[in-house]
Amino acid sequence: MRERERQREHERERQRESTRKRKTDDEGERETERETERAREKETESTRERETERQTDRESTRDRQRAQERDRESTRERQRMKERKTERVREKETEHKRERQTDRERKTEKARERESTRERVTDREREKDRESTRERDRV
Repeated sequence: MRERERQREHERERQRESTRKRKTDDEGERETERETERAREKETESTRERETERQTDRESTRDRQRAQERDRESTRERQRMKERKTERVREKETEHKRERQTDRERKTEKARERESTRERVTDREREKDRESTRERDRV
């Protein structure tokens, strides 16, 4: 009878130990699962952060490229304006040269006309002098 009692007690102890071991194992598994889940969440967060960084980098790169293109366009526009201004200055200089040339030609023409008039007047006066000399000679 004692033997059976001892066996039952031993069996109960073995079951308690088995239950304790199962609980410990279950708790260990749950802890392992929690650790695995935390690691997965950490990795997911890390992946999200890396993607956010890459997106930010892409946006920064696009912004930088846009700024560079705006700068280049601005530089090209300034250059075009300079060229237009230079062209206007050249046109004005050319126009002034033409005007000065026209003025010189006009003055030269007037001087020729004056000279021509003087010569005609001189010729008339000489002719008159000759006429009067002839008249005197006849007399």
